[in-house]
Amino acid sequence: MVRRLFLLGCLVIVFLVLSYGGVAALTCEDTCENQADKVACFQEVQRACEERLKEISSRKVTLTNTVDLLNSKIALTQSQVNKTVVQIAALEKEIETLVGKISTLDVSLDQISRILTSRIQQSYKNSRIQPIYLLLTADGIDDFLATFKYLKIVQAQDRRSLLELEEARANFDVQKTVKEEKQQQVLGLQTQLLAQKNDLNKQQQEKQLLLTITKHEESRFQDLLAKARAELAAIQNIIAGKGEESQVGGINEGDKIASVIPAPSACSSGAHVHFEVVKDGAHQNPAAFLSSKSVVWDNAPDGQFAFSGSWPWPVNEPIRITQGYGMTFYAATLNYYGGGPHTGLDMVNTNDLSVKAVRKGTLYRGSIACGGGTLKYVRVDHSDDEYDTYYLHVNYF
Repeated sequence: MVRRLFLLGCLVIVFLVLSYGGVAALTCEDTCENQADKVACFQEVQRACEERLKEISSRKVTLTNTVDLLNSKIALTQSQVNKTVVQIAALEKEIETLVGKISTLDVSLDQISRILTSRIQQSYKNSRIQPIYLLLTADGIDDFLATFKYLKIVQAQDRRSLLELEEARANFDVQKTVKEEKQQQVLGLQTQLLAQKNDLNKQQQEKQLLLTITKHEESRFQDLLAKARAELAAIQNIIAGKGEESQVGGINEGDKIASVIPAPSACSSGAHVHFEVVKDGAHQNPAAFLSSKSVVWDNAPDGQFAFSGSWPWPVNEPIRITQGYGMTFYAATLNYYGGGPHTGLDMVNTNDLSVKAVRKGTLYRGSIACGGGTLKYVRVDHSDDEYDTYYLHVNYF
């Protein structure tokens, strides 16, 4: 019985320590305000957020789970920001301490140098006095020995002063090097902090954008998700040659080949042309082919990448990008494409719905079933090389 009571007492103590002793597991929402070692605390919070992200990512794609995912990303990035701020503050405090030490060492170096200069001058004078001269000028043997001993002591002190000067100089150089290294660390952390704050801002924008486009409605979220995945399947089938196409004939660069449907249509939630560049059946980044141009981005979180090619654009200015190429907000955050990238560039000019060929070639008009409707598109086979361009969600003019 005594043994059982002892074991029970131990269990109670362990429970109390875990509950109130500050070693309880931290969660993704912890702020670490009352923790002594904030850096270690933030690292634990980050681990908790990463575990939570893994857990949420494995769940079914719903509006609630996606919002939870965004909240966890925001909490993770906020924790990283907080940790970086604490690290910068600690380094700045260390730098301040080092500045004080360096100032003290600088004063010490100056004082020792002045003393040593004086001693060296005196030693030089004394060195010119020969022992025989000291003996002849001394009042006696005791006076000679005392003077000789004094000169030896002065020489020893000079040597000590030299050593102290060298040590102070070496310490001064070390402290300056340490200070410079810490200043570089601060600069690196400040750059990191700026990137983290940009990420945090982007994630907060993503969350607000998600709630805006879905209007907080699960049914609308699922409808957008279904359309996006159906569009991806349709694009893959079109590129695989499964669309119903008819040849129109040769066209030149800049010729009008279609017009943007001015409303939601099959597998599209709004007016835009989905522009694809394909080579040997593989998607290419349109930004590498389209010429440099000032555009407006609907979704700033997608990133505003540059256009580095020479091709003219398929729509007239002003151009609004409604979704970028690659792992966009929709692709990466909302998982619209089942974990894959957005394969083209979505754009529109609501004042001019004309769609133009970016280069000369052979024009084909096509259609394919998509989301219970018919998705219309045009394709241009560019005869000069192996590239094809596709223009989806359009009407034939």
